[in-house]
Amino acid sequence: QVQLVESGGGSVQSGGSLRLACAASGFIFGRNTMSWHRQVLGKEREWVSSIDGEGVSYYSDVVRGRFTISRDNAKNTLYLEMNSLKPEDTAVYYCKATLGIRGLDKWGQGTQVTVSS
Repeated sequence: QVQLVESGGGSVQSGGSLRLACAASGFIFGRNTMSWHRQVLGKEREWVSSIDGEGVSYYSDVVRGRFTISRDNAKNTLYLEMNSLKPEDTAVYYCKATLGIRGLDKWGQGTQVTVSS
């Protein structure tokens, strides 16, 4: 079955960097759009970035220029390099795979990122 396992979260100070990873299994990774979303407790989940099967990337306005999404299809792994982190980036970060013609979404369990001022 489809599995997405995030790692790399942690606590950093404002201005610091983190690199998240999402290990995928159970589907043909290289063919599908992969995304990162984040959620603060009590708020709606927010889209952060996506990368399609051609390697074209997309970013929300709040992270563009600071975050970089990438994928290693040989390792079935999605990454999110986060630089110049701000306290408002604090959230649980989720990896998402959008699968098949119907665009079925599968989610990982999330990894906590905490940025202190």
